[in-house]
Amino acid sequence: MEHVFSKPLFLNRSEENFNNLAIDVFRFQVAHNAVYASFVKGLKKDSESITNVRDIPYMPVEFFKNHSIISGSDSPEIVFSSSGTTGMVQSKHEVLDLSVYEESFRKTFELFYGDIRDLVILALLPSYLEREGSSLIYMVEDLIQRTGNPESGYFLYNHDELYQALVKLRHAGSKVILIGVTYALLDFVERYTLDFPDLIVMETGGMKGKRKEMIREELHQQLCAGFGVNAIHSEYGMTELLSQAYSSGKGLFRCPPWMRIDIRDINDPFSFLQTGATGGINIIDLANIYSCSFIATQDLGKKYQDGSFEIIGRFDNSDIRGCNLLVQ
Repeated sequence: MEHVFSKPLFLNRSEENFNNLAIDVFRFQVAHNAVYASFVKGLKKDSESITNVRDIPYMPVEFFKNHSIISGSDSPEIVFSSSGTTGMVQSKHEVLDLSVYEESFRKTFELFYGDIRDLVILALLPSYLEREGSSLIYMVEDLIQRTGNPESGYFLYNHDELYQALVKLRHAGSKVILIGVTYALLDFVERYTLDFPDLIVMETGGMKGKRKEMIREELHQQLCAGFGVNAIHSEYGMTELLSQAYSSGKGLFRCPPWMRIDIRDINDPFSFLQTGATGGINIIDLANIYSCSFIATQDLGKKYQDGSFEIIGRFDNSDIRGCNLLVQ
C-alpha cells in the first residue's frame, strides 16, 4: 500500500517526543478515519485545537465490533477477529499494512526477550489454532519461523510430546519460551511435572469457557509448581491492538516505547487518575496508525510510578474477552 503517514513509529522516545507524535497521529486519523472523526465530532471536540495528548479522545473498543475502523482508503491485507462464545459479536481489526504489525511485534519481542534466533519457541494454543483470524497465531507463527530452530513448533492436545520436548530441551540447555493459553497450561501441569527453572512460561490468558476463571496468584502458583519455575510471564494484547505488553512476573506489565496506557475515572471518562488508583485502561498504540491508536478498553487496572501496570478485572456487563485473564 502507499504509506500516507511517513514519520517513524518504532523508536525510543522522550515523553515530549512521544506526545508530539501522538498529536500528529491523532490529526492524521481524524483526517483519514471517518468513524473516529465522527466520534470526535460527536464529542464537540475541535481536532485542530487539541495540542496536548491528554486531551485526545479515546474511542471505545466496542466500535471494532460494529464499524470498519480504517485510517486510509486501501483494502485491508488481513482481517483479525476476536475469539468469543456463540452469539457474541466479534471484534474485527482490518489491517491495511501487515508490515507495521510485524515490525511492532518483532521489535517488542526482541526488546523483552532478546534475539529471536537464540530461542526455542513452543506454543500450546489449541483454541487459537482451531479458529481463523487470530492475531496471536499470526504473531507466534512468525516468531517460530524466525527462530530458525527445528525444535520450535506448535502442540495441540499432544501433551506427552510437549513433555518429551521440554525434557529434551532442558537437558540440552536450550533457552525456551512456552507460550500457552491458560486452560491448556493448567491441563498440562495436571498430568506432568517438570523441574525446568530456566524455562519461560508465558500465559496468554483466557479459559475459553473450558475452566472456571481463577485469580492470578492461584493460577501462577499452580503453574510455577508444575513447571518448576519461579515466575510466570504474561502477554497483554487484544485483537484491536497491533502492540503487546509483557509481564515477567507478578502480573506487572510493561509496554514497548510506542505504546502507552493511562487510567481513566470510571465515572468520568475524560478524567485521568493518579498512579496506584483503579480505573479503566486507556491505550495509545502508535502501531494502530491505519486504524485507531486511541482506545478506551473495558479492562480495569492500575498504573504505577515506574510506568508498569496491572490488570484488575473488567467492567461489569461487558463481554469477557478471551485473551484477558480475570484477576482480583
